[in-house]
Amino acid sequence: MDLRLTETQEAARQTARELAEKKLLPAAAKLDAGETFPVEAVKDLAEAGLLGMRIPESHGGAALDTVSYALTLMEIARADAAVAVTLSVNNLVAETLANFATPAQKDAWLPRLNTPEGLGAFALTEPQAGSDASNLRTRAEHKGSHYLLNGEKTWITSANHAGVFLVMAVTDPAKRSKGISAFLVEGGAKGMTVGKHEPKMGQRASHSCPVFFKDCKVPAANLLGGEGEGLKVALSGLDSGRIGIASLSVGILQACLEEMLRYSKERTAFGKPIADFQAIQWMIADTAVELEAARNLTLAAAWRKDAGEPIGEKAAMAKLFASEAANRAAYRATQVFGGYGYSREFRVERLYRDARVLTLYEGTSEIQRLVIARNVLK
Repeated sequence: MDLRLTETQEAARQTARELAEKKLLPAAAKLDAGETFPVEAVKDLAEAGLLGMRIPESHGGAALDTVSYALTLMEIARADAAVAVTLSVNNLVAETLANFATPAQKDAWLPRLNTPEGLGAFALTEPQAGSDASNLRTRAEHKGSHYLLNGEKTWITSANHAGVFLVMAVTDPAKRSKGISAFLVEGGAKGMTVGKHEPKMGQRASHSCPVFFKDCKVPAANLLGGEGEGLKVALSGLDSGRIGIASLSVGILQACLEEMLRYSKERTAFGKPIADFQAIQWMIADTAVELEAARNLTLAAAWRKDAGEPIGEKAAMAKLFASEAANRAAYRATQVFGGYGYSREFRVERLYRDARVLTLYEGTSEIQRLVIARNVLK
């Protein structure tokens, strides 16, 4: 793997860094406190060409490689993880469409995902089907020129602001996991209702909502891939999504380290900066090592994806290590800040809350370990 960045990759990182520092970081605490969806941030991302990073140029996107995408998410998450996950899910939907859609579907749907109004939502999870993605109950009945969708989804990121939904539903219950299909559903479609967003511990500006389908009529032309290919479509998206969440985790790790370094040099105890104490130095050292390891694992998975290699195992490794390391770093940062780390007046309190979900979405740590073990044991 060539660890040197190309000019395009460095430019993508720099663009994201400038946007993050000038606009996202100053607004992050207020958005979090109010559980306010980052409407302006999404507009800024669109104007910077980042909303459609993974969309081909032929359909108005930036067509950036996976390494550029990972670097961009790291910078955005360093400022605001809620904005980063909104961006990650949009690009997950866009990339999945680019990989599985027909030419007509690409023409109709991909350009929307470049716009704030066409934000993407990935509708897989259900109340009884989280880690067990094959246990879906949402049904799609074929009625000639259309399908009727009935069922419920939950924890759907950006659902209340989305214009493009990628929905997995059962078309043939007898075939179990091979009877799941994927559909493109337009935001505001008749028969689809988005519920109130969940009151969450962290990443509160990213809205996660239930979505209900009651005789929602979806044109047969909106079937993505063939009937029965829905789980294949979903799992392909999750592999890419895990690189996204690993990247987001690296961003939080970086922010934790920066806060620890700054505060430990400013705060004094017993007549000297607490950075002079070995206990603090070891926490900083451990965080710096884990940041380097998490970043390299993530970029290695991204590089392999760009090289056309299978990434299931490597993406799982990156997501597992980076997400758990981010939680450890958030804990250490809070310890370094002491009582102030428990106050909402300080950034590390938000970082601590934002980090917690990283080991849960896009596959729990336990699922990542299963994926890794199955590959290692082959």
